[in-house]
Amino acid sequence: MRYPKFLEDGERIGLIAPSFGGSIEPYKTRLESAVSKFESLGYKVIEGPNTRLGIGIGKSNTPKACADEINDFFTNDKSDIILSCGGGETMCEDMPLVDFEEIKKAKPKWFAGYSDNTNLTFLLNTLCDTAAVYGPCVGDFGMQPWHESIDDLYKLLRGEKLSFANYDLWEEDCPDDYPATGIYNVTQKYCQKVLMPDNTTSGEIEGRLIGGCMDVLSMLCGTKFDKVKEFIEKYKDDGIIWFLESCELNPFSIRRVLWQFEQAGWFKYTKGFIFGRPLEYKTEIMGLNCHEAVSGILDKYKVPIVLDINIGHISPSIPIISGSYAKIAFSDNKFEINYDLR
Repeated sequence: MRYPKFLEDGERIGLIAPSFGGSIEPYKTRLESAVSKFESLGYKVIEGPNTRLGIGIGKSNTPKACADEINDFFTNDKSDIILSCGGGETMCEDMPLVDFEEIKKAKPKWFAGYSDNTNLTFLLNTLCDTAAVYGPCVGDFGMQPWHESIDDLYKLLRGEKLSFANYDLWEEDCPDDYPATGIYNVTQKYCQKVLMPDNTTSGEIEGRLIGGCMDVLSMLCGTKFDKVKEFIEKYKDDGIIWFLESCELNPFSIRRVLWQFEQAGWFKYTKGFIFGRPLEYKTEIMGLNCHEAVSGILDKYKVPIVLDINIGHISPSIPIISGSYAKIAFSDNKFEINYDLR
């Protein structure tokens, strides 16, 4: 696994918009605030041509323009790390035009983003053997002051912190009048659900992390971009830990997608699963909720399953180094993750 160099004082932070850009509120204000914050910390911000656009279908620009921006920033010496401007809907359309072979040859750079950015964080792992960060996009750096999770992401990108724990509170609702640069509206006490083969509530998992947003992964599964079998064979001695979360999937959609991954052979060598709280976590259909949707497919693997942890679409989010080896410990609503960059 290739690990990029961490960000140093005075270096260049590149911004790209392979999905949504900062063209409308509140994303425009958040982007501007984030740029100002980085500049105040002494960094030079290099914006790609699409960062402030909104002329594409479900993203900043056309698939070609977005792919050109990706190729440019990943293969040329424009920046030292790369942050995504936001999530979106159709980043998958960029992927056929992304030159993953050239990216694999180039000097690796840290890339951070989540949701639709799974298209890159996941494929950087499986196609380029390069680690990436699954975590908040650049707009969250515009909040004033930073939530602890954003400070954690910043310290990870600088290589100052590689161990993280759950946050005390999470954001159940974001009011309509919430200020664009306000901190997360965290009101709910952290709680997680643990499914263990021995019915205990504590345990440990070690292995190679891979995953992302299931909405996106379901589109990649079975396409020419699906090289998961090759990836897990390469790292079978480590064992695989899947980190998964969802945006628009209801309980039956979650169950179907997990079935799809299973039938594609993705869960071979799996040592455990960790799930972020799904955006549709309150939804129940025909007696099936999101927890039961997971357990109904994955219980058979007889490995630890930890649900409702701090990753994904419900803030705050622990930064995940996708592709990294990790040691995870959990007990009594406590979750800790330590990254081993090997």
